[in-house]
Amino acid sequence: MKRRRILAVSVGTLVLGGLLLASGGSGVAPAGAENPTQQQQFRQIMDKLDQVLAAIKSSVKSGEGNEMVRWDQALPAAQRFVVLPAFNSDAVLDKETGLVWEKSPQTTAVAASNVRLTCANKAVGGRKGWRLPSLPELASLVDPSVASPGPTLSSGHPFLNVQSTNYWSMSAHAENPALMWGVGFGNGAVLGLSKAFDQRAWCVRGGMKAD
Repeated sequence: MKRRRILAVSVGTLVLGGLLLASGGSGVAPAGAENPTQQQQFRQIMDKLDQVLAAIKSSVKSGEGNEMVRWDQALPAAQRFVVLPAFNSDAVLDKETGLVWEKSPQTTAVAASNVRLTCANKAVGGRKGWRLPSLPELASLVDPSVASPGPTLSSGHPFLNVQSTNYWSMSAHAENPALMWGVGFGNGAVLGLSKAFDQRAWCVRGGMKAD
């Protein structure tokens, strides 16, 4: 969000500067005036503006600046998921949400008491900063059109070792403290999971948690 504000301020400042030069504001003659120095200044400002706009387009196209990605897209798997070479190809960017997921979540089940620490201690693709997803984040991976026995992921997805079983989310079950919310990737259902039984974890990086 901070980066987006900086870019917006930079673009706004350059546009304002260009308009002032073009209109002759603040004591400056119009760009068309017979003044080589002022014309050169105007060209420099417009060139800088073009460079900033090109950098913004490049960062969005390359998957950088994911804070600008919103949850209002519905992309086919081939366009939605991008395996990230910078993470040794062990992580996948979801362009619908801006989240980065483990490409291959671990297949062993984890106790509810240890699952958050399990994600926090991971270094997928040589990077720390992983966490347990919230329920909406985890459920966003489900393709409802895929029937049981699953796993209920879109055809053409790049993930490996996803099991047709239950996965923890970090979302608390307010009505029953003995449960945590999770997702069953065998049928795509959201359900309360008993803390008494181990379940699998699929860790995520980036974004903001949302219960």
